[in-house]
Amino acid sequence: MTPQNLFIIIIVILCFNELLSNLLLWLNLKNSPAKLPQELEGLYTNEEYQRSLAYKKAVGHFSLFTGTLSFVVTLMLIVTGGFAVVAEWVNGQVNHPIGQTMVFFAVLMLANNVLTLPFQLYSTFVIEERFGFNKITPKTFIIDKVKGYILGGVLGGALGFAFLYLIAQMQQQFWVYFWVVIAVFMVFMNMFYTSLIMPLFNKFTPLEEGELRTSIEQYCQKVNFPLNNLFVIDGSRRSTKANAFFSGMGAKKKVVLYDTLIQNHSTQELVAVLAHEVGHYKKKHIPVSMLISVLQIGLVLCILSWFLFNPALSQALGASSLNIGLNLLAFGFLYSPISMITSLFMNIFSRKNEYEADAYACTTYNGKALASALKKLSSDNLSNLTPHPAYVFFHYSHPPLLARLKAMQETDEYNI
Repeated sequence: MTPQNLFIIIIVILCFNELLSNLLLWLNLKNSPAKLPQELEGLYTNEEYQRSLAYKKAVGHFSLFTGTLSFVVTLMLIVTGGFAVVAEWVNGQVNHPIGQTMVFFAVLMLANNVLTLPFQLYSTFVIEERFGFNKITPKTFIIDKVKGYILGGVLGGALGFAFLYLIAQMQQQFWVYFWVVIAVFMVFMNMFYTSLIMPLFNKFTPLEEGELRTSIEQYCQKVNFPLNNLFVIDGSRRSTKANAFFSGMGAKKKVVLYDTLIQNHSTQELVAVLAHEVGHYKKKHIPVSMLISVLQIGLVLCILSWFLFNPALSQALGASSLNIGLNLLAFGFLYSPISMITSLFMNIFSRKNEYEADAYACTTYNGKALASALKKLSSDNLSNLTPHPAYVFFHYSHPPLLARLKAMQETDEYNI
């Protein structure tokens, strides 16, 4: 395929993605009934519901603006050959081929961070602050950013070097070897992320003895769940929003509750939330999801190996000859339609998992307590209670609240 045809395809893909994204956002924003659905009456007062609509509107419009700006900048860089200019400048400063590609992406990421920082500040200290969610201080925000840059540089740099070294040594067969590297990395991160990475940003403390811990231990004993690591995370340092999650495998698995979750929920509701997380473990959702992700990455790498050494991709972005960095960038644009399709299937799979984990909590503990907890979480987080079905289909990894409540009410054990 000629560089001109590839250039046209890239532009068409970018424009299609932008139009689809904006259409879905518009549909979601328009789907805001003046009154709550009858099934959710009582969850919000009218004033609170109007506040949730205002939050949805603020976040949606901001996302629309930043997404459009990103599209325009990317399109301009492609049309004007800006990416090729950066690549040529880097090649003039760095002699080693691996170093050239790493510096090229480092420059792009640095430029992206500089350009997006004002919008991150606005999102955190204006939008989230206006609706009472933000608790992070400017000092903590800066420290988090610095830590994130260092961590990204170390981990991203190591993976990037391994990736480019294997390309240089193995040529088109690089993908098999890097697939092994990335699979090992993913398993390692799944096992140790909450032990090694998250403590750099948050404080983990074992859940103290008392009614809640006793109730949780009794439930875990009942369902034969080996609970060795139950922690509370200081999420209130950054936001009033609450959450809970399960991570790790084997002896490294952890159940983590946000302190904001504990503050706003009863013991029964908290045990029900934990029962949902145990459901993910019992249904083997985490290892299956990881296996699917590893297979997806293998597919991406295999397809990439067919295109990586084609100079037409570099020429489509304005270069005169093959440039690995530009080819990787062009491949990212070309692969995005396939990525969107695989993301759709992953979201469908994830939503199915959430229904199963809810059903498990209903069966083994208390469906009404879980429903009450989900309602409180949605209310406290000003969640969108009436998302457009198309937006849900494309973007939601969790089913909307109303769909989850209906599914739980259909379980035989819900009313027990």
